[in-house]
Amino acid sequence: MIASLPEKKRNKFFDKLTEEEARALEYDWEFWWSRPKQRIPEGDWSNWLILAGRGWGKTRTGAETVRKWIKDGVRRIALVAETPADARDIMIEGESGLLNIFPPEKQPKYIASKRKIIFHNGAEAHIYSGANPDQLRGPQHEKAWADELASWDYAQETWDNLMFGLRLGENPQTIVTTTPRPIPVIRELAKDENTHVTKGSTYANRANLPSSFYKKVIGKYEGTRLGRQEIHAEVLSDSPGALWSYDLFKYVDRNDMPNLKRIVVAIDPAMSNTDSSDETGIIVAGLGVDNRGYILHDGSGIYSPATWASRAIALYKKFSADKIVGEVNQGGDMVESTLRSVNKNVSYKKVHASRGKALRAEPVASLYEQEKVYHKKQFSKLEDQLCTWQPGEDSPDRLDALVWAMTELMLNEAGPRIRSL
Repeated sequence: MIASLPEKKRNKFFDKLTEEEARALEYDWEFWWSRPKQRIPEGDWSNWLILAGRGWGKTRTGAETVRKWIKDGVRRIALVAETPADARDIMIEGESGLLNIFPPEKQPKYIASKRKIIFHNGAEAHIYSGANPDQLRGPQHEKAWADELASWDYAQETWDNLMFGLRLGENPQTIVTTTPRPIPVIRELAKDENTHVTKGSTYANRANLPSSFYKKVIGKYEGTRLGRQEIHAEVLSDSPGALWSYDLFKYVDRNDMPNLKRIVVAIDPAMSNTDSSDETGIIVAGLGVDNRGYILHDGSGIYSPATWASRAIALYKKFSADKIVGEVNQGGDMVESTLRSVNKNVSYKKVHASRGKALRAEPVASLYEQEKVYHKKQFSKLEDQLCTWQPGEDSPDRLDALVWAMTELMLNEAGPRIRSL
């Protein structure tokens, strides 16, 4: 590769180029930046599965693969992200997205209202999300780029619909760029004989990543079980000693949610508000008329007290919840006073951790083992926390909020108030 030659030899090479040749080389991905694992594999494959850590270069690899397909004459491509906002912010308008990797004279046109991109040669890419599988019923494509498949809300259903529509052209193919999670669709895809699997660690791209990224991400996750997934891209098996495993999660059919007798919003507040702070866990859960528990929403994040209180109350109203549940150990009366500063009439219940975290979590995990708890959709961050936490460790925010919610709904007695979602 010319880019790896000593400076004098590189300069001699560039001096011989015409202006047009030099201009073309400026946007040559393989010449300048790509590593061998980021180049389209040779051979006969239907799916190129890239399981790589944060910052490895997955987005750029996906976008450059689409650019190569367009150059080779592909006319219709599907772009599928976790959400419509992710498709826009990462796959299209992001620093490594499609609008930023083409030379100016070949700049694609993004038509947000029609959820599509039109390329310089008339080819089109249509935008979909893992939050709405039905969008992929009917449309046909030659190629597809699926980003962060492991985090899609309805991963299996969206993937199946995408595959059914991948029937144009002589060689339908999909590139999947994702941080790995051991969910069924990833496990099945990885062992498919028609899949080319590429794995990569965050460290492979260290030269191109800012030091702040390492302080924020590497410093937080390195040396942990979750770090093996987020940094080193391992598809983790069940954690020995963990109370939950990925096989325990059951998902309710999108069109078959039962009426609910009770709904609560549970909060596990963080005690600080900086970039390195723990998140505030905010989980919405309900108890169905079938006496099963249903996890309805994960609204967790790094928030100021005023923000988490506003978000919790907004969810309380949106889901017509019976009450908000908060742990007094984390901030004492601060939780209630913060909530009432936003809405003084909110129904609030204090809960007190009289037993250790493991003892509180065990009966909730048992409910999962008995198939008495269902998730409305895939909550990837929550599920990762449940499956990587082991008793004896500090329990994370989402897990604590979920335990309080299910304890209130299924392990305490309360009267019904039936409603539908």
